[in-house]
Amino acid sequence: MKKTVLVGITSGIAAYKVLTLIKLLMKEQININVIMTKNATQVVSPKEIEKISGNKVFTELFEDNLDYKKILVSRTVDHINLADGADLMVIVPATANSIAKLACGIADDFLTTTALAVTKPILICPSMNVNMWNNPVTQGNISTLHKRGYFIIGPAVGQLACGYEGIGRLFDISLIKDEIINVLHHTTSLKGKKIIVTAGATIEKIDDVRYITNRSTGKMGVAIAEECYLRGAEVLLLHGKNSKHPRFVIKEKIFTSGEDLSKLIREHIKNYDYIYHVAAVGDFAIENKVRGKITSRKKINLILIPQVKIVNQIKKLAPRIVLIAFKAEYDLSDKKLIQIADKKLKESHADFIVTNDISKDNAGFEVDTNEVCIISRNHRIKKISNAPKRTIAKEIIDFITDMDIS
Repeated sequence: MKKTVLVGITSGIAAYKVLTLIKLLMKEQININVIMTKNATQVVSPKEIEKISGNKVFTELFEDNLDYKKILVSRTVDHINLADGADLMVIVPATANSIAKLACGIADDFLTTTALAVTKPILICPSMNVNMWNNPVTQGNISTLHKRGYFIIGPAVGQLACGYEGIGRLFDISLIKDEIINVLHHTTSLKGKKIIVTAGATIEKIDDVRYITNRSTGKMGVAIAEECYLRGAEVLLLHGKNSKHPRFVIKEKIFTSGEDLSKLIREHIKNYDYIYHVAAVGDFAIENKVRGKITSRKKINLILIPQVKIVNQIKKLAPRIVLIAFKAEYDLSDKKLIQIADKKLKESHADFIVTNDISKDNAGFEVDTNEVCIISRNHRIKKISNAPKRTIAKEIIDFITDMDIS
């Protein structure tokens, strides 16, 4: 069945880019309805949008020929019809003013009135001056919308229309299109499932100023948490304090050290069906850590002591949970990676091991792409070639869901 996207256009200069977005969405066989604020019509002509979309553009809540008697007979109102008919609403660009209205529940024009009536997902694509974006009021409004379940896409860093350089630029149109498609076509295959995802790096103190850690940003774990969330799962994301944060309203708890993470897992694991243990847990802690600040005027010898492997404790705590463990290795062949994964499966009693080679520039830590190999406990193997981490997350979850071992 053909999907319908309701596009709301506000008066940012970037409004002209929506013409490209509509064309891209229509190539995906998506029906487009458009609402524009009055000021947005000064940036882009409604007639130009109507020509591309093939549908009427709505701008006025009360048109000149409004007849309340006809409405009472027909029981149809345009903004409610548009809200009811949308599979998704995207507001692009979303100005600071429109974001403030949505956060406060103000409905004083066609766009904001319709947004209040939409019961399907709403995507917000901010675009504004860097100082407007960084203003605490705007950040507070974004936080409010985030907590209410709105999807926030961007903004990006770059050259702004006002001449400034910084954050505030409308996110790339092709990426906005991809996000719209992703939300429109996500499944509910994980509805009713409770899933823990760990992500990011642990931190082990040397003294009260310094610590040791690793290069993990949490991007892979967060991508998995987001994909599980989009598929209807109840997700608990346990992530490092310096980790990337999820874009969606996912329950989060933050850890610092390996001990902190272990405690959180012990506290929650018995209530969950799956755990994706993606976090890069430090192998060592500092034996001779110091309170206060170590002087920098003399040499020190740090004594590193091996930590208990959290992944090996999970099945002891919750034997029935489906454990998907992650194992990062360095500069190994696929054959060797699989051998190590097999060994790790036996040690941890995991149901799946996802392994990758972090020696590659475009895979692993601090990048947006990855390539992995998944090995199941019954030795089914799937190699996933280099792709964005969000794509990798989808393929990992597809593979594990298809196995249906829970």
